Amino acid sequence: MDLSNAQWRKSTRSGASGGNCVEVADNLAGVIGVRDSKDPTGPALTFRPAAWRTFINQLAERA
Repeated sequence: MDLSNAQWRKSTRSGASGGNCVEVADNLAGVIGVRDSKDPTGPALTFRPAAWRTFINQLAERA
């Protein structure tokens, strides 16, 4: 999966976590990228948009 054009962003809520953050790229067609913000050149996970929405919705229900 080519993520070279990904535009990575951190949550606005990640500032107080001491650098333990993930970054998400949702600007690519058909894929959501997730990576460790402390290792931007390391591996990234990829999800289909529907799977990512399900994951986020499940998190929101538990919050």
